[in-house]
Amino acid sequence: MKKVTIKRKNYVRMISPFIGILFFLGAWFVVSRLEIFSTYILPTPERVFSSFLKMLQSGEIFADIAISFGRVLKGFLIAFTLAFVLGMFRILVPATVKYYEYILQFFRNVPPLSMIPLLILWCGIGEMTKTVIIVLASFFPMYLSIVKGFTGCDKRLLEVGDAFGYSPFEKFTGIVLPYALADILVGMRIGMGYSWRAIIGAEMVAASTGLGHMILFAQQMSRTDKVIVGIFVIGIVGFMTDKIFGILIKKLFRGTVENGWN
Repeated sequence: MKKVTIKRKNYVRMISPFIGILFFLGAWFVVSRLEIFSTYILPTPERVFSSFLKMLQSGEIFADIAISFGRVLKGFLIAFTLAFVLGMFRILVPATVKYYEYILQFFRNVPPLSMIPLLILWCGIGEMTKTVIIVLASFFPMYLSIVKGFTGCDKRLLEVGDAFGYSPFEKFTGIVLPYALADILVGMRIGMGYSWRAIIGAEMVAASTGLGHMILFAQQMSRTDKVIVGIFVIGIVGFMTDKIFGILIKKLFRGTVENGWN
């Protein structure tokens, strides 16, 4: 009986997301059939799916995904490196914090997209502008998570390190860094989501390729179906990258880390 109950719970957990998706598609189908909105504003699911298949066959959607993903990965890695180095300095050389903390707090409250006009003037509409926007968007959630992990290390563990005569660097690599790994990975997961949000906005303003540009171009050509395809593709790609981080966290910590995501 207990095994049957567990199987039923697992079945319900697996099927529940598909019920939500089917409900959403069904509501969309009914609204489009009743012509509550014109097909220009809200195209039918069939039209959107047909456009999606054509874009798959032509390969244009894969090209835009690859371009946007490459930009996201580049900016994300730069942001992570900067966040990790500054977080490490905060622990190893606490006296340096006062020199950059207020600057970081200032830019943390500045929306990255508000920097686009200046970045276009300074860097043009090349890759540099988009990279900087991604770095600004993804740096702060990763930095805050890294600092939280580093500063939240159990003091008793650090005292053990002192008892064994560890240097500050040895305590950092042997005690603080392993302790903070869960927070670092969660911060990277959040940062990747912010990277995708930022690149789409940047590509709508300062790009001639990528998913953001595809959506903007489709809007200019009055192709609402392609706009919706672009939105769905962004959501799917972002969901997949987020799941990869989730699986990585579960594999490394065997489900012992509560981070708010499944």
